[in-house]
This record gives sequence, structure tokens and C-alpha cells, in this order.
Amino acid sequence: MLKSVSSMETYKTEFAQVKLLVIHQNFPGQFRHVALEAVRRRCEVVAIGRDTAPGLEGVKLFRYRTSRTRQTDIQAYLRTYDDAVTDGRKVYQILKTLKLEDYRPDVILAHPGWGESLFIKDVYPDVPLIHFCEFYYRAHGADSGFDPEFPSVDEECSRLRVLNSMHLLNLEQCDIAIAPKQWQRSLFPAAYHSKIQVIHEGVIRKYSSQRVDSLTLPSGHVLKAGQPIVTYVARNLEPYRGFHSFMRAIPHIQAECPEAQIVIVGGDEVSYGRMPIGYPNWRSRMAAEVDLDSCNVHFSGRLPYQKYRAVLELSKAHVYLTYPFVLSWSLLEAMASGCIVIASDTAPLREVILDGVNGVLVDFFDYKAIAKRVTNVLQDDREFQSLGESAKLTASKFDVVNGLKGYFEIFDGLISR
Repeated sequence: MLKSVSSMETYKTEFAQVKLLVIHQNFPGQFRHVALEAVRRRCEVVAIGRDTAPGLEGVKLFRYRTSRTRQTDIQAYLRTYDDAVTDGRKVYQILKTLKLEDYRPDVILAHPGWGESLFIKDVYPDVPLIHFCEFYYRAHGADSGFDPEFPSVDEECSRLRVLNSMHLLNLEQCDIAIAPKQWQRSLFPAAYHSKIQVIHEGVIRKYSSQRVDSLTLPSGHVLKAGQPIVTYVARNLEPYRGFHSFMRAIPHIQAECPEAQIVIVGGDEVSYGRMPIGYPNWRSRMAAEVDLDSCNVHFSGRLPYQKYRAVLELSKAHVYLTYPFVLSWSLLEAMASGCIVIASDTAPLREVILDGVNGVLVDFFDYKAIAKRVTNVLQDDREFQSLGESAKLTASKFDVVNGLKGYFEIFDGLISR
């Protein structure tokens, strides 16, 4: 018996319809809205995630603790694979125990990126398995080697080939795969494209109907509606999200608009890539390089969701930069807030933003051009007002309601078969 299970009969009476099993290392992750909607529909929702996963109210979460007893002589290319197999076996043991309790899901939704779903079919070979295909790595043509300031090492191509072999194994065993964007789907081998449907999980377009007139940042500084506010948001401040380019643009923005209030939302860890050499984080690394007026630059750290959305509501110009990589929710939420977005002219952005129609595209590395576009907006935001309205219309296509419709259509189709 799993310690987390008091009685599976409890869930059979509480959720009278479909049994949905969700597997995500950091549950709920991208599956938050899907899981909540399934609960609302009175499905029996069970989840599996690491012991660090935040969980979700209304969903029984079985946690596993990853135990790394890594061999010192293991080949470097296999370390990520070794971690994946370790976590996959942990999930396998949980599934075996659940099966002994006569639990059998109707459909399984999993993020396979870290290996948790490697052995699902060894326990439930006949249960439909849906995989979330977030990213297939390329040695050239995507994030790897994109930034000449941080060139990839010679062995990068070989390392990514081994890493992708796990994603190919996942594609082989799943029944249906979902990619959030067409560009992300295009990265996977063409032989699997017919298996991958494009459904964005969706973002909340409007978190509140109340107008935001002011906001107090953690530092105590008060932002007010009507101020020339420039915003930049990332989970963590790092080169993958163009933080270095944006920081280099700030002195040029301040030279043209010294009254501009520049609000930078994000943490000091690293989500993608590596920490800088000789500095505790990229914020301190770039602060040492760039000469700017710090009085009008506000690093807020990570904000609660309501405050973060309020920052977007107050923004006059929002800067979003990214390598050719996974598109952030923050970009779509900024567009949903009616922000005038200055974005990098990279592949994932070109799928969402049409230059001069619902935003402005600019060279990722050209920090002077980034600054010029920002100051153009600040100096006459009325000229760009139509871009903000068009951005809202674009964001409506990525509304969570549309995302849920796509997911549940797939659930219904698999279950009815």
C-alpha cells in the first residue's frame, strides 16, 4: 500500500466519470488548467510528481523522491538519461502499487521530458497515453549555438543526439502527442508529425475586471497608471530570455527617456543555460557591465500572480526576448493585457507576432534597436495603440478555454475508441 493512498474507493465515489492520470515532475506544470477542468467535470483525477511538486487542490498527488547514487565513471552524455531512468522507475513502482489496488486510468496525460513516463506502458499497455512534446533539441537551427556570445562546445551535437533518443522513445510509445506551437512541432522528426497535434494549453487573458491605477513594488516604489513604464518579465533573468540584450538597451532608453520607469520581474536562478563565471547570477553580471541610472530601474524579483498581471496592465512598452526556444506564457499574458510588445525576431515569436500589426519585432542582439523601439512607443504610445488592441485579439486565440476544448476533445476521442 502506498502511504499516500487511504482508500481508492474514496476517489471512485467522489469522481463518478473518467479516470484521468496526470504525470508531471512539477505537477501541475503545464497541466494546471486541464486538471482543474477535469475536477470541475467530476472526473477522478490522480497525479504523480516529485516530492517538490506544488500539487493542486482537488487532485490526489502521489509523490516520489528522486535518489541519485550516480556512478562517478558514468559517461557524461548518459547522466541526464541515467536521471530519467531513475525517475521513470520511481513512477513505475507507484503505478504498480496503484494497479494492485485495482486502479486503472481511462487516459494518461504525461510530460515525458524528464523520464517519468518511460515505463508507463509496462504497467498499463492498453491505456491511451498522451505525451506533451515541448521541445526536440537541435545542434543547429534552434537554441543551441544561437548566441555567439556563448558558443556551444564541440561535443554539443553528440550530447543532444543522445538526449533526443529518449524523446524518440517517448514518441514511439505514446498514442497521441501534443505540441503547444507549430514551430515546436516542426522541430521533431517529420516521421512523427502525423502523431503530434498542436494545442496550446492556454493562458488566462484577463485576471480581473478592475482597472489598475497603481501598484506598490516590493521595494516600496509605487507605479502609477500613465507613467512611462517599461516592463520585462522572465521566470529567471538569463541570456536565454535575452536579459543581457535588454540590460544593454537600458542606458539608451534612459538617454532618450530619462523619466522611464523600468520594471524587471524575475528570479536570479537559471532555468536554461548556465550561471555566469565569477558572479552569483546574471543580474549582478550585467550590473557590473552596464552603466545605468539605478533609481529608475526596479528589480522586483518574482511576484505573486495578481501583482505580476498588474505590472503588465500598467506597462507602456513590454520587452520580450528569447532564443529560438519554448515561448513563455508571459508573452501571451502581456499581449492579453494589451501591452505594446517589442519582441525578438526569432522563430517562436514570428508564429505569434506580425511586425507592425500586433507588436514590433527587432533583432535579438541589437540592443540599440531594442532601445529605439521602446523609446518610440514611450514618446508617442497613441501611434502604437492599435498594436495593443491587435495583440489582445491574437491572445484570444490562446485563451485557456480554447486550450481546454482541444485537450478534452482528444480525451473523448481516445476514451470512446
